[in-house]
Amino acid sequence: MPIRLDLNNREFQRQWFSLEKEDRIAVLQSCVKLAGLDWETLYRDKGFHWELIQSRRAPDGSRLYSIRIGKKTRAVVRRSGEFLEFLTLHPDHDSAY
Repeated sequence: MPIRLDLNNREFQRQWFSLEKEDRIAVLQSCVKLAGLDWETLYRDKGFHWELIQSRRAPDGSRLYSIRIGKKTRAVVRRSGEFLEFLTLHPDHDSAY
């Protein structure tokens, strides 16, 4: 099943739009690549490095994950059915956890 992206989270958008141009483009390029993947490919992809965040959960109790977006940034995401929902961006990789 192909991945569908949900980029509508206000916090994610605020963070994305406040990035420097080069970093904004890296997020967009990652989104284009993600939209061409299926879930199993994403889970195994060495570039995105899909990783469970053990220390946190979403307010509804769902699991949160971290993926690598470019060289500098990680995104906190969650899977909601066929959608990959972007929640926040973290230029400091450690702050995603």
